[in-house]
Amino acid sequence: IDFQAAHGWDAVRARCHALASDAWAHLAALTGLEPLAPDDPAWFAQMVAAPLAVGDPVDLKRRLYDEHRVEVPITLWNGRPLLRVSCQGYNAPRDVDALIEALIELGVGRKDGPA
Repeated sequence: IDFQAAHGWDAVRARCHALASDAWAHLAALTGLEPLAPDDPAWFAQMVAAPLAVGDPVDLKRRLYDEHRVEVPITLWNGRPLLRVSCQGYNAPRDVDALIEALIELGVGRKDGPA
């Protein structure tokens, strides 16, 4: 608690929420899929889960890391692939940009893509 108070953690949390909100918007636009929750601090703080329409979520996770060095959890929830973006104090907008660019390159969000 003292560390957070000394380092302006309220501002860090607000910045992380803004970054998660940005990821939420980019993922919804990219996939065209309905978000699981509204873009509202009452629904999420620093982490968002976004639905994906991919053939093999395990392969997508592997390719994100192997080909782009992007580490992000992709899980199945009720048989539906979800990508989880969790923003921390060390993350920056370039991290979200790297994720979105990698997803685009791997064909996520495009019907003709390989993912």
